[in-house]
Amino acid sequence: MSGPALRLSGANAGYGRRPVIRDLSLAPLEAGTLTALVGPNAAGKSTLLKALAGLLPMKGSLQLGPLDLTALPREERAAHLGFMPQALPPGVALTVIETVIGALRAAPLRAPLDGKAARARAVGMLDRLGITPLALEPLDRLSGGQRQLASLAQAVVREPRVLLLDEPTSALDLRHQAVVMGFLKQLAEEGRVVVAVLHDLTLAARYADQVVVLQQGALAAQGTPAEAITSDVLARVYGVSGRVEACSRGTVQVVVDGPLAEEATSDTAGRIGHGGR
Repeated sequence: MSGPALRLSGANAGYGRRPVIRDLSLAPLEAGTLTALVGPNAAGKSTLLKALAGLLPMKGSLQLGPLDLTALPREERAAHLGFMPQALPPGVALTVIETVIGALRAAPLRAPLDGKAARARAVGMLDRLGITPLALEPLDRLSGGQRQLASLAQAVVREPRVLLLDEPTSALDLRHQAVVMGFLKQLAEEGRVVVAVLHDLTLAARYADQVVVLQQGALAAQGTPAEAITSDVLARVYGVSGRVEACSRGTVQVVVDGPLAEEATSDTAGRIGHGGR
């Protein structure tokens, strides 16, 4: 399976009259690659992901190959893009298998499925993620990590060409972080564009083909992990003194030595107070 690249140019998005993403353009996000979207709190990571998914109004150009995604109604755009939010809504009593089947029916499929085929695909996705024992569990009785895996199943089950994942590992233990990141890597290698918001820079460097660093709604760096995650970026974007070193296996390791003196400012306090959008 292979697919077209995702291209973003001149993007502007925000909440009401408060702009967050400002005139953002990225180098093409190629099919077959996993991109880690990183940055400090309030850098605009979640806002950008929601804008790409069509959940927030966005001005600018967003193309999947020759297809102009901004010209499509939200439902039709969802046929090409899968979105995983930071958290599922509370109080959902449906079982895990019911929510995954529901995700299959929420947007048009290239090849419509009857009820039996939809259930088989949903079960196959749960099996692939290793959460088949949760199939009949109500969503509102799951732990945070289990809900996150169920949410991932909902995003992936329609087999979209682009996957947008907002902090897919935040509630997971170390083993399940590795399982999920390995799974996302496999999905990318099957020919999809996969974009994941991550806070763990070492995790991003270990699995991502490229890293996009945001700062206050603008692009601070984009490239391979070694190109985008540097001591200069740590100082300039995160306000910390740190070292970026290669481990014995050649992957990038990030060691933070401490905050820079300049981080004791009202600007930093304001960014932290706005949370992780």
